[in-house]
Amino acid sequence: MRVLIVSDSHGQADLLARIVEEVQPDHMIHCGDFCTPLDQLPEISRSVVRGNCDWEEAADEQVWEGAGLRFFITHGHRHRVKRDLSLIRARAEASGARIACFGHSHVPVCEQRENILLINPGSIAYPRGVTHPSYAVLEAEEPGRVRVSYHLPGGGPLHRWGGDFSL
Repeated sequence: MRVLIVSDSHGQADLLARIVEEVQPDHMIHCGDFCTPLDQLPEISRSVVRGNCDWEEAADEQVWEGAGLRFFITHGHRHRVKRDLSLIRARAEASGARIACFGHSHVPVCEQRENILLINPGSIAYPRGVTHPSYAVLEAEEPGRVRVSYHLPGGGPLHRWGGDFSL
């Protein structure tokens, strides 16, 4: 299963649609700050949460199960992800998730803390602290094993983040 993970598109619905076309995911996770009407987001299997800049009604948090894994999805502003990842890690663990997907900081993160994989795909439009916009693709290879890769809009790989993880 291929899962596209994006965040902080801030109104760039056309760019998001191009990324979906490039990746051809089985499911898309949008970690908030889409800043566009929800009906302008790609019509694919998706989980979408509301960010601090969104006006459309969407859940603040979601739990999604796919590829035999449980994902905790939130924007991150309520979990102070710009300062520390311990709150979001604890919230993911409390929800029974093995993977936490979040945004808000516009800074890519991919790290495993104990039994929780933390993924921030960065921003597809407005990176901070890094020079490139980015998104992440998670591929479930076998039960309990995933590969996460990061990409530039347009498809070029970003090798600085990602890797193979056992969950």
